[in-house]
Parts: sequence; structure tokens; C-alpha cells
Amino acid sequence: MIKTGSAFLALTLLVAGCGGYNNPTNSAAVRTVGGAGLGAVTADALGGSKTTGALIGAVAGGLSCTSGNCY
Repeated sequence: MIKTGSAFLALTLLVAGCGGYNNPTNSAAVRTVGGAGLGAVTADALGGSKTTGALIGAVAGGLSCTSGNCY
């Protein structure tokens, strides 16, 4: 389960951080909601808890904007 959990976390962090300058995905709200959705879908596909996946994805998406490059 640790290997699956690590793969899930890595995938969520990778996708949550996507978005370039002046891009609609470069919004903290879009990244947070998108991360939650992606986390839930990924967790379901890997046999994990959708709620936990959504939480991890939302946090990862929101934290991807801490460098100040989101609006």
C-alpha cells in the first residue's frame, strides 16, 4: 500500500502544479478544485478512499500556488 500511496501522491502533486503564466489553470481556486477532483478519481482507480484522495489533491493544488505565481 505504501508504494501505491506514494505513486498517488506523486501523480497528484505533478498534475496539481500544472499551468503556465497567464493561463486559466493558473488560479488557486481552479488548482484546488481540480486537485480535489483528480485526487478523488486517482484514489478510486487505485482502490483508495476518494475522500482522502480529494483532500490530498485539494491541498496539493492549493499549495502549488504558494510561490506567488497564481492569481
